[in-house]
Amino acid sequence: MSRRDTGMEVRRRVLGDAHVDRAEAAKTDLDAPFQDLITEGAWGTVWASDGISLRERSMLTLALLAATGNFEEIPMHIRATARTGASKQDVIEAFQHVAIYAGVPRANHALKLAKATYAEMEAET
Repeated sequence: MSRRDTGMEVRRRVLGDAHVDRAEAAKTDLDAPFQDLITEGAWGTVWASDGISLRERSMLTLALLAATGNFEEIPMHIRATARTGASKQDVIEAFQHVAIYAGVPRANHALKLAKATYAEMEAET
């Protein structure tokens, strides 16, 4: 299986078919090379590695997004926890690490996004 195929499989397993289908439908000639890069690199290499679990990757990813102030992707990765096995408590623990090592304001904002996203997820079910 190619790295792209592996990446697409993992991406769908983590983010869900609906999310990936929307992203693929929105892809244009302008961002197609970027989409290929993240599918092969992020999903086909990093997320596909069996070195740590998907649960642990979710926790790391959320902590890194919060610590670096990349808040736009936090809701997407909170939604992914339903598929990776990272619990709400896992997410809280990850954001507490962010508060200590990267700053309370970033952790606070990440928690606000997580709370809103979990509320949306509960309303959808």
